[in-house]
Amino acid sequence: MSSRIFYSKPSITELEQSYAADAAANGWGARCYDYIVRFEKAFGEWLGSQHTIATSSCTGALHMGLAALGVGPGDEIILADTNWVATVAPIRHLGATPVFVDVSPDSWCIDPAEAQRHVTARTRAIIATHVYGNLCDMDALLDLSERTGVPIVEDAAEAIGSEWRGRRAGSMGLFGTFSFHGTKTLTTGEGGMFVTSNDALYRTVQTLSNHGRAVGQIKQFWPEMLGFKYKMSNLQAAIGCGQLERADELVMRKRAILAEYRERLAGLDGVSMNPEPLGTINGAWMPTAVCDPALGVSRELLLTAFEAANIDARPFFHPLSSLPMFEDKRANVNAWDIPKRAINLPSYHEMEDADIDRVADTLIRVVRGAQGKMRAT
Repeated sequence: MSSRIFYSKPSITELEQSYAADAAANGWGARCYDYIVRFEKAFGEWLGSQHTIATSSCTGALHMGLAALGVGPGDEIILADTNWVATVAPIRHLGATPVFVDVSPDSWCIDPAEAQRHVTARTRAIIATHVYGNLCDMDALLDLSERTGVPIVEDAAEAIGSEWRGRRAGSMGLFGTFSFHGTKTLTTGEGGMFVTSNDALYRTVQTLSNHGRAVGQIKQFWPEMLGFKYKMSNLQAAIGCGQLERADELVMRKRAILAEYRERLAGLDGVSMNPEPLGTINGAWMPTAVCDPALGVSRELLLTAFEAANIDARPFFHPLSSLPMFEDKRANVNAWDIPKRAINLPSYHEMEDADIDRVADTLIRVVRGAQGKMRAT
């Protein structure tokens, strides 16, 4: 059998290894934050955001950002039903109520019209999750925010390198959050980033992120509020510094892989992939194929075929409202339907043409088999 094709692997070079070795050997005592400060500053410059705080995860960054907004019991947070559970967990941890809304059928991201329809007097924020590198309609969402006063929070965990009309994903909302998990385009193993250009919000999150100890407080071990411990380590930040120096290269390779999939699947009717509307750039974190309902190609059929080919593909996100801790919301038709006929395709940076061919050929065989059955009937 051919060697297994994994859906994701990080791209780590001697550059990252050298920084990590330096942090391990010298990044202690007075230098214990050197790489963290360096990573935060460089990421803010690359993103175009004034303030950055490196965190242990994107989930932690989102938790602190929502807490800084004062989110709590009785509040509602609107978010897309198509999401990973990490986006909704902080809402529940703060005692607020998540309001799941449907996604647009073309972007698989939150439908602005559905978000608007669910705004109430209790709405404290709308989370715009850029799924798989695809972009939310930020023009519509920012307009909605201006009209209602409800802030937009960008969950850009999967959108490193994505751009909306010249602005990088994560830099447009009141605050944004990023993930540097080992599967992401830019990785620190685990880790995340909180970003904002709002001075007051930054100061609050900065205090929350250090157990509630304010910057400049001269009284040692004196917290001013109950905070969190979501700090990134200096070792992780060292790897992040190396990755960030290669950010454009890493994003370009992801985009190239998506383009190669598109080229191979161009003549395959009934299959759509990650969109890239005019004026946008898709960071292409996770190439995804969605089959037309008429084909009758199911998620289970796709996963079985890929496993038989020794390919590590993954299913599209289940709707959050289908999870056991929430109530079903089948009215979110797209969020409930699309996952049944979609699959995420492998896209690690070192993929070779032969690997992409194997993945594409497997998908083509499944779809053409379904098309043959349709013609036979």
